[in-house]
Amino acid sequence: MSGKKSPSWAPLTFDLTQPQAAKIEAARRLLGLGTQSEVVRAAIGQFDFAGYEARRPVHRQISVRLAPEMREKLRQYAKRKNVSIGELLRVALEKLVTTKTAVRKAARASLRRKK
Repeated sequence: MSGKKSPSWAPLTFDLTQPQAAKIEAARRLLGLGTQSEVVRAAIGQFDFAGYEARRPVHRQISVRLAPEMREKLRQYAKRKNVSIGELLRVALEKLVTTKTAVRKAARASLRRKK
């Protein structure tokens, strides 16, 4: 008898959006499958991974200096919204208005909060 063990079927955990989770459940019922694992195995079995091209922009990591109060505010919002600080920063940067008037107004508001 060999001392080698067969590979285990360990759980693989990953996040899905609500619509993706609903699609798994709908596929499970439609295909008559018993578990979510069976649906995922079916999806993997029929997907063309060789032909897959990722559709995401190239990312670049940066470092910035933030006041401790601002960092803590971000941490609290991230916890409350159940997202990462990086996600909040990306959204804030996407919504950044870059007119001189808007920048001056934001700077004045920031100064008033510090007093």
